Amino acid sequence: MPSKSFVMRGAVALALAALAATSQAQEANLEKLSAFKTTGTPLDIPTIPQTGAQADAIRESLKKIRLPEGFKIDLYAIVPDARNMAVGPTTGVVFVGTRKTKVYAVTDRDKDRVADEVKEFSPSLKFNVPNGVCFSKDGFLYVAEHNRVLVFPAAEYFYEGPDVAAFVVVPQGKLIPTSEESYNHGARVCKIGPDKKMYVTLGQPYNVSPTDKLKLYDEVGIGGIIRMDTDGKNREVVARGVRNSGGIAFNPKDGVLWFNDNQVDGMGDTIPPGETNRLTKVGANFGFPWYGGGKVRTAEYKDTTPPADAVFPVIEHDAHAADMGATFYTGKMFPEKYRGGYFWAQHGSWNRNDAVGARVMWAPVKADGTAGKPEPFAEGWLTSDGEYLGRPLDVALLPDGSMLVSDDYVGAIYRISHGK
Repeated sequence: MPSKSFVMRGAVALALAALAATSQAQEANLEKLSAFKTTGTPLDIPTIPQTGAQADAIRESLKKIRLPEGFKIDLYAIVPDARNMAVGPTTGVVFVGTRKTKVYAVTDRDKDRVADEVKEFSPSLKFNVPNGVCFSKDGFLYVAEHNRVLVFPAAEYFYEGPDVAAFVVVPQGKLIPTSEESYNHGARVCKIGPDKKMYVTLGQPYNVSPTDKLKLYDEVGIGGIIRMDTDGKNREVVARGVRNSGGIAFNPKDGVLWFNDNQVDGMGDTIPPGETNRLTKVGANFGFPWYGGGKVRTAEYKDTTPPADAVFPVIEHDAHAADMGATFYTGKMFPEKYRGGYFWAQHGSWNRNDAVGARVMWAPVKADGTAGKPEPFAEGWLTSDGEYLGRPLDVALLPDGSMLVSDDYVGAIYRISHGK
């Protein structure tokens, strides 16, 4: 009888062989899609049910959400693990990233502002943490994975089938060094800027980066934000000293990049503050890891000199509220007060005695391009008993000016509208 260790080694070998075969098959599928060839993936893509007990329960929870007068919130779609969203510029189809292996396409064909269909996007490919989804104005969909970036030039028009033309922007293992891959802070966010370049956040994998990693991270942009041409060329680091940004947005009035940053854990319930920052100079340093958030120094770097030119946040948030996806309001549906303002989702704290967050926030933008006083816009997902009914993750605008809010805890997208 073979020994237990022999059997275990055999099982591991078989598992590794299966993994290698799957990887090779995926590479083959990507090559086929880039050559406009079929992969043999079944044409019938299963859809996510949009009715039933789950939908009813979500709608019941939404009755508890508090909004300013004249606003209402409804269930837009049930989308498993829904995180960052990208709205198609011509069809309004919403592409939704996850922190797992799938991207979803959400379609409202009759334009009643409730999704008719939710299904997996490009199922002939298996993604790896495809959290970051973003569109260029000419309709190219970019998907920023943990360590790769792909582009789908006609995603809005060919997502109905399993095979969608796909091309590599950044090859697997080239977004960050493979030695720095981590399950922690590995979900990327991307946006196409007014300069037509692609911006990607690269969260660093530690609570506080160790000193022996700083040189490497500074060079490749880990713990920062990078940008590149949409073909992957001319990569550069545009922001440093960023712990883990979960949301970026460009102010349409002046083109300045704003980004939220999640700050150091374990320093206490009320420190350090979360951050919203403005990038007004390429290469600016926002202070991490010398500062844990705002001007609060970290214990690990308290005896070292921080960068003299460190940039401090334009907004400081409740500690550990986990400020994530963001957008500027460019629609016309909301009242004048909110137009041009900065909206963002707070995912909610996991490491406080008294939980905070789980809401959508708003701040006016002043004439000089800086932020006014922030205030809650939609709240109630966190009960008085400290229980989460949901955890908002991202915000995005539909063409009619209404706002979508994703929730990866519930697995849903909500729609906030104003008026009739």
